[in-house]
Amino acid sequence: MLLPCARARSARGVLTPLIGRPILAAIFTLLGPASAAASDGSTPPINTDRPAVTDSSVVVPQGSLQFEDGFTETASQGQRIFDGPETLLRFGVAPTTELRLTVPDYFSSGFGDLAIGMKQQLGPKAGFDVSLVLTLSLPTGARAISSHGFDPSVQLPWSRSLSSNWTAAGMLSVYWPTQGVRRNVTGETTFLIDRQLTKVWDAFVEYAGDFPESGGPRHLIHFGTAVKPTPHQQIDVHVGVGLSSAAVDHFIGLGYSFRLQLVQR
Repeated sequence: MLLPCARARSARGVLTPLIGRPILAAIFTLLGPASAAASDGSTPPINTDRPAVTDSSVVVPQGSLQFEDGFTETASQGQRIFDGPETLLRFGVAPTTELRLTVPDYFSSGFGDLAIGMKQQLGPKAGFDVSLVLTLSLPTGARAISSHGFDPSVQLPWSRSLSSNWTAAGMLSVYWPTQGVRRNVTGETTFLIDRQLTKVWDAFVEYAGDFPESGGPRHLIHFGTAVKPTPHQQIDVHVGVGLSSAAVDHFIGLGYSFRLQLVQR
């Protein structure tokens, strides 16, 4: 994804009680149905593209449908923006291939653009997990938010286990967002270190940078943590701080993801 400061749907302190309590209540209401829908553990534990900017380097299992959702509050240039539900649907159509649908986010001025895509897992190779992600954003959003163009992007997420508890990961990306009457080609690079704290709990620190053809670079430091209450569910919290004048001031987000096995292999 483009960094929060570079996309119309803003990215992902402490959540205020006004925002945090309703979100937490909704999340734990969802836990029951999702737990009942989980399989017997014959498939790998959930592995999500959130909350990091860096995508997962593997696809979802064949026949699985994964829902990744969240809400974010962003502060930039004296303004606060709240968006959600940040829904990404991922469906495994083959052992190394998934189809993807990014549902439009909602802002105070309307919905953003819808995006479709696919992920092809290329690894593991030489100890690295690697995938290729192709996405096309469609101009379906509100006039004030939509780019009004068909915007492609290419991402190459990778990861490598350093030990039983430490993992390094990153992603190289190129985006072609429509801005006005032209495209502002933007390169992006990320690097992440993840620490497995317990069997079901991990935390990460991440650097992400956008380098647009027009405009200044946007550098970001990002921290997050996730817990898996069941093998096929995840709750995450994350916060990011801008490191350059073109970046957002900061953002904080909360998410819930779950996976269903629709087709038995």
